[in-house]
Amino acid sequence: MTDTRRGTESNSPAGTKAARTRQRIMDATARVVGERGYAGTRLFQVASEAGLQTAAIYYHFASLEELIESVIREGTTQVNTHVRHALAELPPDTDPLDRIAVAVEAHLRVTLGMSDYTIAAVRNSRQLPDSMRAAISVDEEEYGTVWRDLMNAAHTAGRIRSDADPYLTRMLIMGALNWAVEWWREDRVPVEIVIATAQTIVRRGLENRSAQATFPLFIEPRA
Repeated sequence: MTDTRRGTESNSPAGTKAARTRQRIMDATARVVGERGYAGTRLFQVASEAGLQTAAIYYHFASLEELIESVIREGTTQVNTHVRHALAELPPDTDPLDRIAVAVEAHLRVTLGMSDYTIAAVRNSRQLPDSMRAAISVDEEEYGTVWRDLMNAAHTAGRIRSDADPYLTRMLIMGALNWAVEWWREDRVPVEIVIATAQTIVRRGLENRSAQATFPLFIEPRA
């Protein structure tokens, strides 16, 4: 994956001025939205970050809302792609808990260290108006399917304790991982330690050590 702190790959013909400018605008928007939030982002701030005149942005995007939606969707796509790629590299017989641990690492690496886009998406996707949520929710559901399958597979294999509801487990883990964007600082603790700690918490919290069932379980069907 391209390091989006230095820019992302564009689908436009490589090297064209329009493609480079569009990418420059997208990269600048990701940084501004990640720092200021959806409600605090203004077009002139994006233009200033990109080193462009505000009017130049309208050549590529019809509105600030369209631009922000494009950035949030790109962020969600990037984390989805990164986690799926990490899982695809594992041997087919990898233990389900190990697969979850790899997904934890991949998610944290892309949100904490690799992508301004994913930071913008994690921090702002729930702040967007309903008019922008429809398209973004499709991307989020696609990523949610990755984690739903991981949890369901671990339960089916008996690797997760039977009193851990798969749906609640997934939502709580994702909430904790995403919240790390708000409190983590590279100068305070290395990302490797954050990843190792998260993996330990998830693994030891989920690992099946008894057959005791406390709550009724709901195995989520695929959408």
